[in-house]
Order: sequence, then C-alpha cells, then structure tokens
Amino acid sequence: PPYSKDFFNGKRKERKERKVSVMDLTQNKEKIKEFQERAKELVAQMTLEEKVSQMVHGAAAVDRLGIKAYNWWNEALHGVARAGTATVFPQAIGLAATFDEDLAEEVADAASTEGRAKFNMQQKFGDTDIYKGLTFWSPNVNIFRDPRWGRGHETFGEDPYLTSRMGVRFVKGIQGHDENYLKAAACAKHFAVHSGPESLRHEFNAEVSRQDLYETYLPAFRACVQEGKVEAVMGAYNRTNGEPCCGSKTMLTDILRKKWGFEGHVVSDCWAIRDFHEGHKVTEGPLESVAMAVNNGCDLNCGELFVYVKEAVEKGMIKESRVDEALVHLFTTRMKLGMFDGKGKTPFDSIPYTAVDSSKMRALNRKASAKSVVLLKNENNLLPLDRTQIKTIGVIGPNANNRRALVGNYEGTASRYVTVLEGIQEYLGDEVRVLYSEGCHLHLGYVSPLSKGQDRNAEVEAVCEASDVVVLCLGLDAGLEGEEGDTGNQYASGDKPDLNLPGRQQEILELAVNSGKPVVLILLSGSALAVNWAEMHVPAIIQGWYPGAEGGRILAETLFGDINPEGHLPVTFYKGTEELPAFTDYAMEGRTYRYMKQDALYPFGYGLSYTSYSYSGLKVQESSVTDEGVNLAVTVKNTGKRTGTETVQVYIKIEKEDTPNAQLKAIRKVTLRPGEEKEVSIHLAKDAFGLCDKEGNFRTRKGEAKVYVGGQAPDRRSEELTGVKVQSVMLRTEDELLWEN
Repeated sequence: PPYSKDFFNGKRKERKERKVSVMDLTQNKEKIKEFQERAKELVAQMTLEEKVSQMVHGAAAVDRLGIKAYNWWNEALHGVARAGTATVFPQAIGLAATFDEDLAEEVADAASTEGRAKFNMQQKFGDTDIYKGLTFWSPNVNIFRDPRWGRGHETFGEDPYLTSRMGVRFVKGIQGHDENYLKAAACAKHFAVHSGPESLRHEFNAEVSRQDLYETYLPAFRACVQEGKVEAVMGAYNRTNGEPCCGSKTMLTDILRKKWGFEGHVVSDCWAIRDFHEGHKVTEGPLESVAMAVNNGCDLNCGELFVYVKEAVEKGMIKESRVDEALVHLFTTRMKLGMFDGKGKTPFDSIPYTAVDSSKMRALNRKASAKSVVLLKNENNLLPLDRTQIKTIGVIGPNANNRRALVGNYEGTASRYVTVLEGIQEYLGDEVRVLYSEGCHLHLGYVSPLSKGQDRNAEVEAVCEASDVVVLCLGLDAGLEGEEGDTGNQYASGDKPDLNLPGRQQEILELAVNSGKPVVLILLSGSALAVNWAEMHVPAIIQGWYPGAEGGRILAETLFGDINPEGHLPVTFYKGTEELPAFTDYAMEGRTYRYMKQDALYPFGYGLSYTSYSYSGLKVQESSVTDEGVNLAVTVKNTGKRTGTETVQVYIKIEKEDTPNAQLKAIRKVTLRPGEEKEVSIHLAKDAFGLCDKEGNFRTRKGEAKVYVGGQAPDRRSEELTGVKVQSVMLRTEDELLWEN
C-alpha cells in the first residue's frame, strides 16, 4: 500500500530532530545499486560449488575471490545474545509494555553498537564462529495471539499496530541511519502466521482466512519491510494454508517480493527445510525440499540442507540463475555492512570493545526496565512503601532470587545481575531487616528432593510472622516458557499447559495473604497469568516481565517510589484458558482484546500509576474522515502529587456489525509534573479507519467511527479497574477501497 501522510510527516519530524538526511528514508538507492552491481560481478566469477557454499548459515571462505568465511547466525532480541558479555535489556514483551517507540529504537541502537563493538574485536582476533556476525535475527514480530505460546515473550504482544510501531523502530535502531552502510542487519521473523504450538511446529498447518491474514498476521511484517526497510526476513517452521512457510510461493514470492517490493534476503528458520519431507510430508526428500525452498524465494538456509542445491541444479530442479539471484541478495547485505570495503571504511569500524557493558549501556538498561513495569493493582495506595515505617520486610518466592527470571530467552551474559531480593537488600541496606525464603520450587512440589513436599511452608509462615510487609515473587522463567528444544520444560515443549501459577506457588501465596500482613505480589513472567485469586485478595500486584539483568534494582526502586510505574499491558490477561479457543485454531474470533467478548482479568493497554491523570477538551478539526486523515487534540493533566509519564492511547471502533472491538491506532507519551497539563496533538491517517474485508482487501466503510482517547482501552473492565471513562468523538466515514490484497 502507499505510505500514509502521517508516516511522511513523522519522518520529516524525525529527520529534523535527529538531523539525518533524506538518505535515511531511501537508504541511498544509488549506493544500494552499486552494491548490487558489485555483488553480481562477484557471483559471476564463482563456480557452482562455491555458490552453494554461500547458501548455508556457515558460509565458507572463497580465498581466490577474497571472500572470507562468514556465519550468518546471530541474535539480538534484547541485546547481543550468546556471544559473551553484553547488556541484557528487558525481554521484548517488557519493551512492548513501555508503549514507547523511541525507546525501542534506542535499545536496538544500543544492541547494534555492542554488536559492532564485539564484531570489531572478534575480527581482530580471528573469531568468525556462530553468533559473531552482524546479521541479527531479530525482531520477532509474530502476533502473540494465545497466552499459552511459549515464545510469546519474544514478541511485542498481541496487537498489530503496537507490534508494527515497535518493530519498525527496532529495525531502524539495529540498522542505523548512515546513508551508505548498515550498522547491522535486522531480520523480521517468523514469516508468517506463527505462534505455536511449539510441539507441533515442524508439522503444523496454520489455517487462516484472508481477512485474518491481512488484518492481523501480516501488518507488522509489511511495516518492517516497507517502512523499516528491514534487510532480512525469516520464514516460519509451520505451513500456512498448506504451504511450508520457508518454501511458500504465496508468502515469499507473491506477497513479500511482488506486492511489498522486498529487496533484502530471505533466510529459513533453523533446519526448517528438512521439515518439508520429515514433518510436513509435502516432498519426497532433501532434493525436492531444497528445490521447493530455493525456487519459491528462500536465499539462505539456517542449517546444512542447501548443500543439495548443487545436485538440484545439475538435475534441472533449480535454475542456476535463481542461485545467482539468491547470492546477489546475500552479498549485497554483506556489502551494505562494509565487509568488502576494508577496515575503516564504515563509521562503525572504530567502535571500541569498551562500548560493551559501559555505564551508558547500563543506564539505558535501567531506563528501559523502569518504563516496562506495569502496576496492576494498588488497593488503598499500599504502594509505594514507606521505608521509614518498616523495620522488617519479608521477601518470599522462587523468583525472588532467580537470575533466570530476569532475562528470558535469547539472552546475552551480563557482568552483573541484580535479583529482586538483591535489589531490595541493596536498596534498604542496614536500615531494614530483610528476611528471605524461597518458599517453593518454581514448578516442582518440593525444594529439597528427599523431602515430603511443602518443605518451605513453615519458613514462609515464620518470615511472614516476623515481617511488617511481605513481597512475594512468583511467576515463570524461560525454563517454563520458551522455544521447543531450548527449555527442558516438562510440561508442553515450551508452551504453557494453562495460565495458572505452576507448582505450589498458589499455596504459598495463600499462606502469605492468610498471615494477615500486607502483601505485594511481583510477577516475573513473559506472558499473562490467570491470577484471579490474587486479584481478589492481594492489595498490590506488579507485572515485572523479564526485566533485564538489573531488573531487581528497578523493582526495588519501584516498590519504594523512586520510580513511578508507567508500563501498560501489551497482551490481555485472561481469567483462564477455558474462555479461549483451541490453541491450534488460528482464527482471531474470540482472541485478544480486538475480538474477545468477555471481560478480561486485566485488559490490553491497562496500567496504573502512583499519580493520576485527567483528560479534557478533546477536539477534532474534521467531522468526517478525509483523504488527509483526521487531526485530534486533547489536554492531559497530572492531577496527582508525583511526576509521571502518561501513555495517551487512541482507539477506533468502526460502528458496524461484525467489526472488531475498538483497536489501538496511535500512541503518545507525555511526562507531566504534579498539576502540569499539556495539549497533545495526534494525526490519524485515513487508513487508521480501514478494515479488511473477507477477501483481505483494505477499505473504509460508509457509516460512523468512534475515536477514543485516554490512558487505557475503552472497554468495560478497564473502566471498572480505573474508575475512569475514556473520552470519545464520533466521525463519519465513506466507502473506499484503500488497497487490494
């Protein structure tokens, strides 16, 4: 589709603020053309065997042509992963909870800086191993459609708009704004219609309507390609409507290349090509699988199966011209990264190793962590705690001192970890006695294997009895939710069997509450948990996600009021799995805040603060949606006693039968001192009012659209939890086909 006006307006503003040239938008087409021509010349000199050696992630050296060995596989989901010391930022789902596009780019830029610093060091000492390159297979822009999916914490949540905005800015942060070279190469994954079950992913067929495909599953990928200019796209393991995603003509050729104009390279998920014959059973063996993948647009194999490409070409199953095309895509990327121009040519070659894990990086990490925390409940303003009124505090739970619950998966190695227990101990020093009990195992029935179970119950009761206030740290870690094959999870190959607190966590929660002491519950998890009992009985609840290596310090500062929570939920917290469709059902009906009919436990977009805000004076310049879109303005005031940052959320409900609930369409962040007010201006492009029809075509409809502006979604449950009703205005819309899919 054509770019919307607000996109270009936003880019103009961004260029002015960042002082980057128009080349930032175009990626310097002449320079790209030069790289492509150089790549063609290089490929023309290669033998077929040499060409094939470049199509696997561990690409071989071709010494006679000056081509160095290169391993394409690297990760930077929330910081540089799996390659030694690096800043471990909050997991992606926590970053999404900030609702902060600028922060997403800032974090990705920091990861890219560390990636370059580490690459420069590794090249100096001859280290070209896996996880040592500049091609980062991030971000994950799949839609977190079902809370049971173990890899959902790698994503930016359940909403296509939020995922698109965070994804685009993450891509820009990774790739940088130099007019000639990429700082690093980002990769949008997993294309497409992929979100579990993990145990079935190598054989599963995700069936999806055209309407859901284009309205829910593809927008973030399209935004990353067309707006973010992402350099790579990774195919998913599963089939979509019968076609293996890493060999799908529909996805890789018709949509990605032809409709969206993608010019980068396509990489398979790891060992996904062998699934064609082993899992999906759509081919007879390796030769047919490789031919299907390459002929339909896959350029690079994470794995080794593309060694069969040579035989497939010799047998006429793949044209060598298609192999040449794939290699031009791959070498163009390497040239954009400056790998063929000699040391010192790019502005990134001088980034020193000391940029890694610097004080600046650690400060940004703490900033991101602080902005990600979501305050779910604060009855009678129990929080923030007053340290001067506390002599003894109890810290209880399997996540209280669990480093793994800080980081999530696809993580680097931090030089310092601060758990919640350590953060509270550090914050309080010797002024307040801190008592600790693990309480229970994260998911087993015992802590000590030879015990009869319940082996920390007495200790929990003792800690509660001796404490003035109790901080209970429960939830999950990446050993219970994550990728199939990576977790060692005994439950569901990385997925969650349900939304309950695992093991005996509910039991120690009830013990703590029944002690009669004030209880603060901190949940560390990458996904929604059905904490219905806690919502009824616990006065204060915080969702901390996987908050990064120093997350315990941030949570301590939040508990005692040095940090004012500003995060909002990027996913719906359901009351249980019984109200969800089957995990294997990819239809969006009944899923996420956009289509669910029941009240949530905690809704998408919800999050409390230690201060309060009011909205007034909502005005719109137009009564109808024009080709130029609509301009809104609203005044936001801090009516509390603390400085805070409000997330202004704009939702649109198309007032027709069989249309989704009100959907997020704009976000603005505004920081206000007590009593301060600001007018916030928002432009909504015409396509913010569009919906896909059953054929997947995007159009506006004749009738009315209700625009809501406030600090939350305009649903009944959000209003019940906050006591605030969102302001709204009605606009007229006309029938118009915006683009055809």
